[in-house]
Amino acid sequence: MKVVVAMSGGLDSSVAALRLVEAGYEVTGVLFRLWDPLAGAASRCCSDEDIRDARKVAGALGIPLREECTSRRFFDEIFMPSLEQYAGGLTPNPCVICNERIKFAELAAVAEEEGAGAMATGHYARVERGEGAKVRLLRAADPAKDQSYFLYRVPQWILGRLLLPVGGLSKDEVRRLAEQAGLPVARKGESQELCFVPEGSTYAQLVEGWVPGSIRSGEIVDRRGKVLGRHGGVHRFTIGQRRGIGIAAAEPLYVIALEPSTGRVIVGSKEELDVQQLHVRDLAWISGEPPAPGFRCTVKIRSRHTGVPASVEVASGRARVLPDEPLKAPAPGQAAVFYRGDEVLGGGTIAGNSP
Repeated sequence: MKVVVAMSGGLDSSVAALRLVEAGYEVTGVLFRLWDPLAGAASRCCSDEDIRDARKVAGALGIPLREECTSRRFFDEIFMPSLEQYAGGLTPNPCVICNERIKFAELAAVAEEEGAGAMATGHYARVERGEGAKVRLLRAADPAKDQSYFLYRVPQWILGRLLLPVGGLSKDEVRRLAEQAGLPVARKGESQELCFVPEGSTYAQLVEGWVPGSIRSGEIVDRRGKVLGRHGGVHRFTIGQRRGIGIAAAEPLYVIALEPSTGRVIVGSKEELDVQQLHVRDLAWISGEPPAPGFRCTVKIRSRHTGVPASVEVASGRARVLPDEPLKAPAPGQAAVFYRGDEVLGGGTIAGNSP
């Protein structure tokens, strides 16, 4: 069978391609150029080094490599909307939307052009094909590297054709396979930062450079409205933040809420970060629909969050999450993802919460 595999020049996608070749597939690599150097400083994504490494790996594996420019779509649909959300006091998750709208959508389009029966990526997650046509998305075998949180919006029609060759491996096993095969990226490191934030920069600096007219400065206040100081923009803060608030206090203060309309940053104690219920919008379900109008699950509110057991009530395209224990510092704009064991049920965007 012919397979197209997304290759970024990194270790994981390179080993995904390696495993497909070794399994006997007819493999074509696809490199997506998400960032246009003409747009400004080099981002962490699609660096010259990454492009060279993808070409080297394809050469070492003896497979063709297609290079596709998707920088215009990435700029319009991911980069600028993310900065505008930051400026509006939200904490977006660009990787989730990029996976849905750019990476998997574009990979599927290439698969169609190439006449490929399947597509693959280097994500740490697993797909399971059971009875009937439905496909389940599962956590990776390595909990420390699991990326299923970022894939909850990938639709069934893509999951049904998707191969995830490293999802059942640990990072150490992936690196060992690369070393054994002599891949040029075997010792390459990885970045945990947003891909479009240049080395030595921050997302706040990007907001100030690209959308300066959207910056909302204002007061820093406590829950009672007492003014404690001023700040230069809500985009510099996120829920749960402790460092860099810019005011002195006898007890540690945390950002507990942002009010973009007034420009106020509200601070309080660590205990005030606890949330008893969560509202989630823009829902997406792996099976195409929620398990039931009301169901039990584990909810994750950050990619490295261990998850909390919760009851979920779904109505009118939104969900109300009632956790068994308080959720700590959920940030509007981030993803809330619902799991049943290792299975990803779906998720949505955190819209608000109640203390």
